[in-house]
Amino acid sequence: MVAYLKEDKWESEQDVDLPNPVPPCWDLKGRARRMQEHFTLREFSGALGDIGTLVPILISLTLQGSASLTSSLFFGGLWNIMTGFIYGVPMCVQPMKSLTNKFTAGELAGAGLGVSAIVFFLGATRLLWLVTRFVPLPVVKGLQLGTCFQLCKKGVELVKKNAVFWGDGILWSDNLWWASASFVLVLLVYERRRVPVAMVVFMLGVAFALAQTGAHSQFGDVHAGAHFVHVSVPTAREFRTGFLSAGLGQLPLTLLNSVVALAALARELFPGYRPSMTHITGTIGVMNLVGCFLGSMPFCHGSGGLAGQYFFGARTELSLYFLGVVKIVLGVVFGESLLVILRWFPSSFLGVMLFMASIELGLVARNFSLHPHCESRRRQDFVVLLVTAAALVGFSHDGLGFLLGMVTALAFWLHRHLHASTAHPDALLPTRATGSTDYAASHVSAKSGSRPESGSDDFAPDRAAAAGSGPGPSSIDSAPEPRTVAARAAM
Repeated sequence: MVAYLKEDKWESEQDVDLPNPVPPCWDLKGRARRMQEHFTLREFSGALGDIGTLVPILISLTLQGSASLTSSLFFGGLWNIMTGFIYGVPMCVQPMKSLTNKFTAGELAGAGLGVSAIVFFLGATRLLWLVTRFVPLPVVKGLQLGTCFQLCKKGVELVKKNAVFWGDGILWSDNLWWASASFVLVLLVYERRRVPVAMVVFMLGVAFALAQTGAHSQFGDVHAGAHFVHVSVPTAREFRTGFLSAGLGQLPLTLLNSVVALAALARELFPGYRPSMTHITGTIGVMNLVGCFLGSMPFCHGSGGLAGQYFFGARTELSLYFLGVVKIVLGVVFGESLLVILRWFPSSFLGVMLFMASIELGLVARNFSLHPHCESRRRQDFVVLLVTAAALVGFSHDGLGFLLGMVTALAFWLHRHLHASTAHPDALLPTRATGSTDYAASHVSAKSGSRPESGSDDFAPDRAAAAGSGPGPSSIDSAPEPRTVAARAAM
């Protein structure tokens, strides 16, 4: 049992020895050298990869009076800088997506505080550490794929807000023509990652927003000056209402997407980098236990945001420093009046950026199995992935997707092990290294002279070794798993 718990269910044997590409936060010279190597327009463009999620939610919560734009921008920028320093990779800071209903400021703060307190507790007590020991990789990949489909749907909905090519209702700055043009532009430079396409699209959107603000004579409503945050302490009733109405629904999304799936995605995109889920839950807790009392909307991390920033070019914390400084300056200088301009930002551009960023998240689901050379095991893992993703999208609930995925994975695990124990009574003896049944089962079959049933991939690796291919792991197992997505990090 101890050996089983020591085994990481998300890493192949080839991944264990990879060096960490990110220097620790106290190695300032190493961090500075790494940022200098990535000091390009592409890096700064990647900082804008998550605005398709941020801007619509920020506008919605500000308009309904649930959050302060000044506080949200100021603390959002501050948390960008903090997480960049701690993690050294573009670990995004994004809104909690389930907390977008119409709430009072106190109720929104109560929901964010409740979720963050629970997440912080689970991380501080290291209970989430068990996730990497008991949750199979296909379930995590299914969560990422399901999140990809959900975010793609939200991107399409943003484009559909002004989905016309012609007619009386067409808006010159926000229509399907611009959505199509930006989509084609992103596709044309898809393999040319040196082109800062996110910055091009964003700056064009800012120009359109400024032009519309001027055309409607609204620049007088934009006030430059010193704007400050304000205290917002929820009452006991507001805390209870906010947490029960929205916090409980956000909790599984934060735990599974903002912690579990995010940690797995960071490993995938930056081979050798192993973020601590304890640290991730800690930063989520700190962000909201401070910001929610000062009028900020609740923040978390997210696999979709990391994938978006990575897709558009971010590779280091430099992108987060840039984004953080921009947010703080805009929040302090313009404050709530910035909403006048943000409301005119083309939703077609935001939708296309969110859609394409989500595709990057879905791409990592290709490496869904730690058994790439066992067809029957890959087939079972793929079923687990599909069940998890389909349940997540169908029910629009991360918790139900996770639960059904785990049930499916458990059913396949029982099938494999019951089959092994039926074929060989001693097959469930623990192995010398990992505590799984593979080693014992294969050597029982080798000693007895019997041959495992065709398709039983639990026996496949050691069968080649027993046949005389040499000591140690088989030549089949030693082949490295392809990492097409992560390999682009070095481009």
